[in-house]
Amino acid sequence: MKKRNTVPEHFQFAIIAADVVMFTIRDNKLLVRLTKVQRPPHFSNSRGMPGGLIDPKETAEEAAKRLVRTKGLLDAREIYIEQLYTFSELKRDPRGRVVAVAYLALTPWEKLSTKERLDTSDAWWSPVSEVRGLAYDHDQMLVVAIDRLRSRITYTTLIGKLMPKEFTLTELEHAYESILHSSLDKRNFRKKILKLHFIAPLPHKRTGGAFRPAQLYRFSSDKVKEVEVL
Repeated sequence: MKKRNTVPEHFQFAIIAADVVMFTIRDNKLLVRLTKVQRPPHFSNSRGMPGGLIDPKETAEEAAKRLVRTKGLLDAREIYIEQLYTFSELKRDPRGRVVAVAYLALTPWEKLSTKERLDTSDAWWSPVSEVRGLAYDHDQMLVVAIDRLRSRITYTTLIGKLMPKEFTLTELEHAYESILHSSLDKRNFRKKILKLHFIAPLPHKRTGGAFRPAQLYRFSSDKVKEVEVL
């Protein structure tokens, strides 16, 4: 007996997309990567996150990394990425039923090439405090990503994915402050960070400039570990 097809003929499938909210830190400012969105008549000369439809032969994460390269114009091998949230509001895309799997991506400014640091008409870095009016639901996506990043750096070593290979305690403190958008007590912060032992001192210091040599540190592990930081 022939097996009956249990999928209704009228069944309509949603299209699946991937979007990437990508952060870096430059001059103590949290920046997000934006791209040009040209989808007339709904979006003309608009801005949004690097994103696009998922190919049937790739996973959502593979699509996200591809979009980092093709839309974000960055080397995906130098970027940390993790799944953020699934955005599935019925009318999030005016063209039709599209569900977006969003990803949070992080990269140190120092790892970017000269070309990747430059702004172009197709992709650029923008301070998160100046970003609004994005295409689709990308304003909401940015809010969710910032909230996730702020939460994650308080109980994991995720901030290491935004730091250069070598850094001072002051630079680490400023990185936390740029993400949390608030000031930290310098003495308590340093005491807590050094006590947790997830960063290690280097045998050399940073010299030059008007200030005395500053001790340099590195993260003890490349892995993101859970630890109560703040």
